[in-house]
Amino acid sequence: MAEKKQSYAEAMKKLEDIVSAVEKDELDIDRLSEKLKEAQKLVSFCKDKLYKTDQEIKRIMEEESD
Repeated sequence: MAEKKQSYAEAMKKLEDIVSAVEKDELDIDRLSEKLKEAQKLVSFCKDKLYKTDQEIKRIMEEESD
């Protein structure tokens, strides 16, 4: 079965949950390492999504101004 594509909002929610758990000291050392790796992937996903969206908006604006 194909995995559902993650949205920006879902990724941000997961990041917020991880940050909250870290701030509340809810993670043991093993889970902390695992969650930080997950957070790193989520940050990368979000940055890429923002960059691609920015490029798409610029392209649309250029097309409209022509």
